[in-house]
Amino acid sequence: MEKPSRIFDLLHAYETVYKDKSDALAGKVKGNWITYSAKDYVDIVNGLSAAFLDLGLKKGDTVATILKNCPEWNFLDMALQQVGAVQVPIYPTISEDNFRFIFLDAGVKYIFVSGKELYHRIEKTIPAIPTLLEVFSVENVKGLRTLKELLNHGYSLDHSEEINSIKASVTENDLATIIYTSGTTGIPKGVMLSHGNIVSNFMGLYDILPKDVVYRSMSFLPLCHVYERALNYLYQCCGISIYYSESIEALAQNLKEIQPEMFCAVPRVIEKFYDKIISRGRGLSGIKRQIFFWAVNLGYRYRLYKQNNPVYRLQHSIAEALVFSKWREGLGGNIKIIVSGGAALQPRLARIFWSAGIQLMEGYGLTETSPVIAVNNFQPFGVKIGTVGPVMPGVEVKIESDGEICVKGPTVMLGYYNNAEATEAMIDSEGWLHTGDIGRLEPGRYFTFLRITDRKKEIFKTSGGKFIAPQTLENKFKESAFIENLMVVGENEAFPAALIVPNFEYFRSWAKIKNYPKLHTRHEIANNPLVVKRIQREIAKFNIGIDKTEQIKRFKLLDHDWSPETGELSMTLKLKRKMLTGRYSDLIKEMYAKA
Repeated sequence: MEKPSRIFDLLHAYETVYKDKSDALAGKVKGNWITYSAKDYVDIVNGLSAAFLDLGLKKGDTVATILKNCPEWNFLDMALQQVGAVQVPIYPTISEDNFRFIFLDAGVKYIFVSGKELYHRIEKTIPAIPTLLEVFSVENVKGLRTLKELLNHGYSLDHSEEINSIKASVTENDLATIIYTSGTTGIPKGVMLSHGNIVSNFMGLYDILPKDVVYRSMSFLPLCHVYERALNYLYQCCGISIYYSESIEALAQNLKEIQPEMFCAVPRVIEKFYDKIISRGRGLSGIKRQIFFWAVNLGYRYRLYKQNNPVYRLQHSIAEALVFSKWREGLGGNIKIIVSGGAALQPRLARIFWSAGIQLMEGYGLTETSPVIAVNNFQPFGVKIGTVGPVMPGVEVKIESDGEICVKGPTVMLGYYNNAEATEAMIDSEGWLHTGDIGRLEPGRYFTFLRITDRKKEIFKTSGGKFIAPQTLENKFKESAFIENLMVVGENEAFPAALIVPNFEYFRSWAKIKNYPKLHTRHEIANNPLVVKRIQREIAKFNIGIDKTEQIKRFKLLDHDWSPETGELSMTLKLKRKMLTGRYSDLIKEMYAKA
């Protein structure tokens, strides 16, 4: 395939190499999968490009998209790029204030929404946006023109020469997108990524992904985040069909329907898959239950590259036939690769998924680096569990004296939009981007691997002068099936403590198996003495092996989940520590009241 230099160059492959592909993109509408061929894809993009020119869009104009994952996301993305416009993809779940800030800061001319629900979320902000000319919708919304109407209008126009002229004028250094990241603190910052930033990243991934292994992929993480977006470009580069899941709730059913070979996820999604599998195992009885957990325990001891002894390998072949093959059936039956990113992955999860015949490849990156900095790969000895893999081709990494990871290379952003001060704070005078993450480089047989140990700004010191890396501890304690989420606290206190969200579903199953009284509400679970005692046992178990000054001494159980919608987590499911510390300040004080 001819190497692209601009993102929209990917369409050329659909006109040549993949021209016979019947399901380049697919989405589910009213219970039916609607597929788009390679020709459909190219024709729709060209039709929309013509319509955009007729709307008066010019090179450099900004257009906001607030969409669920769907083929239409790609149609808009590529069409905007072909006329030199800049896409501003926005999370559908952010606050009205953040919507307003982004619209104003980016100076958007047009907005595209999925439908009525999302339109109502932004409706009040519209009068305050002086640059805004019109809002369009994918679905029918009263008072709005639809994407289909716009496309049909585009089909009636002939702007092919003008489109080709604009395409020829777009260079790899031109701005392709502004992605606003709220992260875990502060107001949104607009990350400016060029065509070259993004192309260099997915082409680096192209060289890593084994060919003729993946034919269909499932996409469900938000495309407005650069992680899923970059993987989508990789899929297109490789001619892999992309099927967009209806929702995270429908994912299990969609996987069975489509039977993909690959998807990407964040660790929390992988943990939920695992928890569901373990919960089903707990519901078995007799010999079936014994065999199930024998296989699980065997999986925890799995070592890559056939490094287990012959006896283990024989046992593993039995576990594969009786247990692990059933796990893959639950993920559609064909799944071979899961890419994990966005947060730290528990090493035991990586090990057990590998033991089940699923290559769980952990990577690491930032929106500001387009995004991948390092990722485990498919070369011999290219994976080291517990690390985020070797550094990407063309990317440089150095570790500062304080352990901070710094990055340089073609994937590093152009800067923050309208925010030179934040850009200068992130990228130093020598071009090194300071990630704010702490890590180290470790030698392997053929590769050097990057290991992330914590966030620089999240490390705190106890009153005894001991530095605590909370993310490392949290990742360890979340290995417990009884713990859904937790945050370690204790800055300037005598010892670390934790706010814990119990795994409510798992505790309901646990109570049933133990013949305890039924646990109905989350409040009942969080305040049940048996539950508190069981969590205490989990804390004690995981405290073993941790330095005494880092052990969790006290905890409080919460009676509700944390989520991006309720504000405790970022869109990539990271803890918003400042917000959580403020919201639960009384509980935190209570834990230390008798210290």
